[in-house]
Amino acid sequence: MNNPASSSTLARILAAALFVSAAAPLVAQAPAPQQPAVQPPSAQTPVLTPREDAPPPPEDQTSTITVFTNEVDLIFTVAGKNGHFVTGLQQQAFGLLDDGKPPVRVRSFTQQTNLPLRVGILLDTSNSIRQRFQFEQQAAIDFFLQVMHPADRAFVEGFDVQTDLSQDFTNRIDLLNTGISRLRPGGGTALFDALYKTCRDQMLTLKEKNSVRKALVLVSDGDDDYSRALESDAIKMCQRAETIVYTISTNVGPSKDAGDDILRQIADATGGQAFFPKRIEDVAIGFQNIEEELRSQYLLIYVPADFKQDGSFRTIYLHALDPRYAVRAKKGYFAPRAGR
Repeated sequence: MNNPASSSTLARILAAALFVSAAAPLVAQAPAPQQPAVQPPSAQTPVLTPREDAPPPPEDQTSTITVFTNEVDLIFTVAGKNGHFVTGLQQQAFGLLDDGKPPVRVRSFTQQTNLPLRVGILLDTSNSIRQRFQFEQQAAIDFFLQVMHPADRAFVEGFDVQTDLSQDFTNRIDLLNTGISRLRPGGGTALFDALYKTCRDQMLTLKEKNSVRKALVLVSDGDDDYSRALESDAIKMCQRAETIVYTISTNVGPSKDAGDDILRQIADATGGQAFFPKRIEDVAIGFQNIEEELRSQYLLIYVPADFKQDGSFRTIYLHALDPRYAVRAKKGYFAPRAGR
């Protein structure tokens, strides 16, 4: 998807994809074959109108960013310039492009503050963070005490050159705390391998009848000296597993390094956020911000244009039309393959 040359042009493009009414189903006319997929609107730009023959939405919903034949569930967060989360916005406040085109129909737009969580904590236990590990553990324990509700489930995993699933999915805080306390630092760092394996084994295989919010909290300095997987491999697996990744850096040195860039790239690609505490004692603040965000998100369900079940990666660009607001959502998703 090509980015517009200026913010004013971008606003005009996205205005063509504007969600006019949250109450009625919408349809956007696809561009003519000879035209590019995205064009600035003109006087002839079609108006989004109700579609009378569209089938009703399915009775069951599944986890975040899940494609049901030709339907996408997108969870996203909105923040103001002060960084505080913005709630209460309506459908018409946003524009959306899926693979460069407006959606055919919007099924649903809701604010999801109490969607059940399926969350994992992935703690770096390599030698590089040995002096900071105790702070990581205590912050993770406090996070579970604050975030876990009766319908939520979580797991704990550590990694150095290998992963250590010290506690599988559970709702019991005592078991999660024991799992955190059981981890011990030592060894090299295979960050990308750990992220790839965790999303593949814990998140991709997760089956839910109703909508849940899948998130992974990665606490690390971002260094990797042992992985066979590439960073791009790990990110793609997170996207396939429809998992938002939040990263908390344990690099509290005076200068930032390549590890911080890696943590930011992983978070941005999956719709999460990277946190960079100035002191190791402030790692807990990153956990607190994640807890607040997980309860302050929106859910958008839509039908993309020209959808094909070919396993390809489709880009998502969701934008707030009010420049005071910034939207954070994953960059795209993998379409399912026919017959799967």
